[in-house]
Parts: sequence; structure tokens; C-alpha cells
Amino acid sequence: METSTRTDFRNVYNEMLGQLNASHMGLYRVAERGETQKVTTGLLGIEIEPLANGVKVTKVVPETPADKSTSKLNVGDVILSVDGYAVNNKVNFFSLFTNKADDKVLLAVKDKDGSEREVAIRPTSDITDALYDEWVEERRELTKKYSNGRLGYIHIQGMSIPSFEVFERELTASGLNKEGLVVDVRYNGGGWTTDYLMTVLNYKQHAYTIPRGAAEDLEKEKTKFRDYYPTGERLPYAAWLKPSIALCNQNSYSNAEIFSHAYKTLGIGKLVGMPTFGAVISTDGQTLIDGSYIRLPLRGWYVKADDQNMDFKAAVPDIIVDNAPDSKANGEDPQLKKAVEELLKEIDN
Repeated sequence: METSTRTDFRNVYNEMLGQLNASHMGLYRVAERGETQKVTTGLLGIEIEPLANGVKVTKVVPETPADKSTSKLNVGDVILSVDGYAVNNKVNFFSLFTNKADDKVLLAVKDKDGSEREVAIRPTSDITDALYDEWVEERRELTKKYSNGRLGYIHIQGMSIPSFEVFERELTASGLNKEGLVVDVRYNGGGWTTDYLMTVLNYKQHAYTIPRGAAEDLEKEKTKFRDYYPTGERLPYAAWLKPSIALCNQNSYSNAEIFSHAYKTLGIGKLVGMPTFGAVISTDGQTLIDGSYIRLPLRGWYVKADDQNMDFKAAVPDIIVDNAPDSKANGEDPQLKKAVEELLKEIDN
């Protein structure tokens, strides 16, 4: 098969890699020489409800441009115009902020009492961090509500040193004077710091690995490697000595799945939520002469408790609970609520 562009070659090559049925592999190529126009939308950090004339602000995300003291918008405000352009049901409101990120924009706003004012606001290109912080704070408040203040809550955003440092700080902040801890790895995309967390929560060997090329037949020879683990690459940290419970879901990937397998099979506590994605493998890679990069398997991962290959086996919670699509909109988190109930039951018994 011949390809005429780098993008086409990348797509064909990745489809070929897909036939090998191993996760984390891929060819990542540098951009094409031809450039396309980049269009971005400036974001205020609000949710809106369209009106015949204007849009009504129904929510303001904390720490976004709409939450700043100099450009404050309030729930119930109606935005009437943007830089003099009237807002109505014939105009896509967000189109008025095309390529406006970091530029000052003037809004005509009417408040609940009917009085009008002008708001000078500088939209941003990304509110991902603000949305994440808002979600975590909501989980923290729900944990306080569900447990009557008895439990702490920590969400681990990624299996990285910055996230681990947040986890260490939260052990003091969220765990202070608490009877137990809810550790949440839902929506965690992975990384490599499971062993740091295991050291904190009750470290034991939870897996074994097989270096690339160490065995001719992995399935026949895999048990010879049960005592092998690259402990020299992992460093110890302080420990959490009180009871804990963990949350995972179908959007927990890679090292977040290793964490979930380890937490459950080592008996540290119960695992609650939905089965993880089922894609675990260590990788390295090579940079080619044209700047493209190929990601390759480095070592396979197996659960020591049952010899299962993590690249084909999801971490299955002890208690399976699914969150309905409207859970967040209703201010609820059934998975978190069940985890709190189970941990309190364990503590009380």
C-alpha cells in the first residue's frame, strides 16, 4: 500500500500495530508541511440558557474569567451583547468569541433586577483545570456530606510526581482528624507512580514484569518471573495507617489500573466503581530521522495474585456501582456514596 501524506502513513501504520493486540503502541508523526487555519473559541467559564434576546447565565465556574472580581458575572445575569453585537436566538453565542482568547471583550449585561452594566472581560482558551478543581471540590463536599465529616477524600488526577505531591499534601489536609480516607482514581489516565502510592497505603509486591526478550513464550514461561519486579525504580514514602477505600471506573487507564489491581489484590481495602479499561503495558520508543516517534512495548504486566495479563484484564471492583448520566447534574455521586457507606461500615464494625 502506498500513501501520499505523512498523516495517511501514520494511520495505516497504526492500523497495522493494532493487529498486534497490545496497548500503548503507536506512531506519532510531526505535522504536515501544509498548514491549516487554527480557530479557537474564547471561554468565559459560564453555562448559559438561550433567550429570545440574550443568554441567561445559569452557572459560573470558579476561578474562570467570569469569576474574577473585575469581570464578575452572576447566575441570573443576561448577556445582551458582545462588543456591540446583539445576542439573540439567530446567532450562535459562542461564535462571538472566535479567536478572542486573551483579548478584552465588552459585554452588555442585565442583572436580575433589570439594571444594566458593562463588563470588560478577557476570555481564556482553556478552563480544563478550573473544571477539574470544581469537580474535586464537589467530591470533597459530597464525602463530607455522606460521611457526616468522618472521612477524607483525595482524587489522584494522574500517576505522576505532581499528582503524587498533591496526594502527599492532601494526606495532611484531607486526612487530618479523619477516621478513614476515600482514594479516587476515576478518570485517571495513568503514568507510573502506583508504587509510591502503595508505599503510602500499604506496600507489597502486587505484580511481576517480564522484560522484552526475556522469554521466548510468555504464556509458558511467565511464572518463572513471578519474583521479578523493578523495585529499584520505585522509592518509598510515608504511610497512611488508617482504613481506606478506593474508587475506579471505566475511564481509569494504565497505571491507574495497576493501582486498582494492587489495591484490591493486596487487601488494602475494598475497590468500588466500574471495571477499568484493561490496557496496561510498559513502553519505550524510538525517534526516527524525520522527527516521528514510535512507541514500543518494554515489559508486560501480570497480576501476581492470579497470573492474569493486565493488558487484557480489567481491574474489577469488589462492589460494582454505575453512575447515571445525570448524577453530576443532580449533585450526586452514587459510586462515592457507596464507597463512603462501605468504609464507615468497616470502621464501625
